[in-house]
Amino acid sequence: MRYDVVIIGGAIVGSSIAYYLRGEGFSGSIALVERDPQFAHAATTLSCASIRQQFSIPENIRLSQFTLKLFRRLTEEFGADADIGFREGGYLILAGENGLPILRANHEAQMAEGADIVLEDADALVRRFPWLSAEGITAGAYGRSGEGWFDAHAMLMLFRKALRGKNIDFITADVTGIERQGDRVTSVSLGNGERLEAGIVIDAAGPNAGQVADMAGLALPVEPRKRNVFVFEAREKYADMPLLVDPSGIYVRPEGSVYITGGAEPEEGDGPADPGDFEPDWPLFEEVIWPVLATRIPAFEAIKPTRAWAGHYDYNTLDQNAVIGPHPEVKNFLFANGFSGHGLQQAPAVGKALAELIVHGGYRTVDCTAFGYSRVAEGRAFRELNVI
Repeated sequence: MRYDVVIIGGAIVGSSIAYYLRGEGFSGSIALVERDPQFAHAATTLSCASIRQQFSIPENIRLSQFTLKLFRRLTEEFGADADIGFREGGYLILAGENGLPILRANHEAQMAEGADIVLEDADALVRRFPWLSAEGITAGAYGRSGEGWFDAHAMLMLFRKALRGKNIDFITADVTGIERQGDRVTSVSLGNGERLEAGIVIDAAGPNAGQVADMAGLALPVEPRKRNVFVFEAREKYADMPLLVDPSGIYVRPEGSVYITGGAEPEEGDGPADPGDFEPDWPLFEEVIWPVLATRIPAFEAIKPTRAWAGHYDYNTLDQNAVIGPHPEVKNFLFANGFSGHGLQQAPAVGKALAELIVHGGYRTVDCTAFGYSRVAEGRAFRELNVI
């Protein structure tokens, strides 16, 4: 079997690429290969499904702004019944004295991109959110619009459903090998014994992207990192609560009638996840998260944990930033990897960008040149400071 484009990974990044390829007028054959068609362990569906403009790098802000514009016109794009439950609740990123210079610099970058973010001191934040304790807080950046959370599965299904009438072959299989001849990849081998000849191969394999690149003899510093999300109940319901990020890295936000929280994984010792480990680490909630929540929101001293889940996300060990575009030497192997927790919100923009690159020979809507592979080859970090 021969395909003009073989996309490895059929979750939100791979599906977005396929969708926008057709949108840009690509008429060639496309195979979308996914080993987990129920997406039970996909980073897409196990994420916290949030979108923000509070990044430190303008290019990251622009990627998320593209998706935000898509959210604003979902029914126009996907039909009258398109709904992902987008709640524009905002982000509130807090900083102590030591973190204030970075928070200010990030805010300047966000304002320059037109983001609706306000930087307020501790007193102003407590006036805005009376339930908040400003202990150890100097300032916070609050997204008044253009930030919030949504239903990740619903978003993925919008794209998957939209692909059904676009002449795309959905293939359920593991990728077991990639054949390369000199400066070109030529085929993809599958666990079911099939071999797909390919004009272009796109690595959209999420947490497994580094392994896929390695099959082609290419180095990609992306590995799966385990992240835990905990759900709890509280007597108090704060309808005005944004997604709050404490200086410790602990985050919390409403989810209907309950709350979700996470961000407790220590930097020291944080390494590649066991591929089969999706068991929540409950001690992180009891020993790390709960004390922070009780300090930051005093009413959360009395809460009831109910359930939890763990997922893997694609962590770029070089700079926690995406790698997008072709390999400089193996030009028909393209990357869409290493989002380090930002993949769901940036996937539509990346899909659009790579589709433009393939069809038109260059980026038109969002310039992703800064995310190119050359910095990986050079070991030159393009670091995103606001990683959550």
